[in-house]
Amino acid sequence: MRRLPLHLLVLATLAPAFAGCTATSFTYISRTYVGLPSQVVTIGCKEPYEVYDNRQKRRLLIVSNGLREVLGCNLNDLRIDPDPEATRIGRFRAAARAYLDETVREDCAITGETVFDGLKSEFAYSCSAPVEKRGTKVPRLPGRRPGLQSQ
Repeated sequence: MRRLPLHLLVLATLAPAFAGCTATSFTYISRTYVGLPSQVVTIGCKEPYEVYDNRQKRRLLIVSNGLREVLGCNLNDLRIDPDPEATRIGRFRAAARAYLDETVREDCAITGETVFDGLKSEFAYSCSAPVEKRGTKVPRLPGRRPGLQSQ
């Protein structure tokens, strides 16, 4: 049996993550969320979603795990979740709402949604409170690597 070169194996592994990510959406995501640390919110059966919050523009980028999106909520049980409320769109919206609630912005409303691909969606939100000035201490959730992020 012939082995694939390492670069082809890496490309085959990463290709699904970038499928559907056009140059335009990649540029927009990079420009809007560059330098923002990820935070993690969990919903339902402890499904983790990474959140990038651009508080100045009042936009959230929700990023999911590809394996979880394929296998559904019951990844630990290795069975597909038949619950119709557990659709990808519903889960992403629930993650956005949970994130706003957990960062003490229960009064904020989600006003729009942009689906970039099966793993990334952006949510616009509005709040009655004014936008915080840069550098203001705000409630934060842990990230994937809390020890490496500045607090």
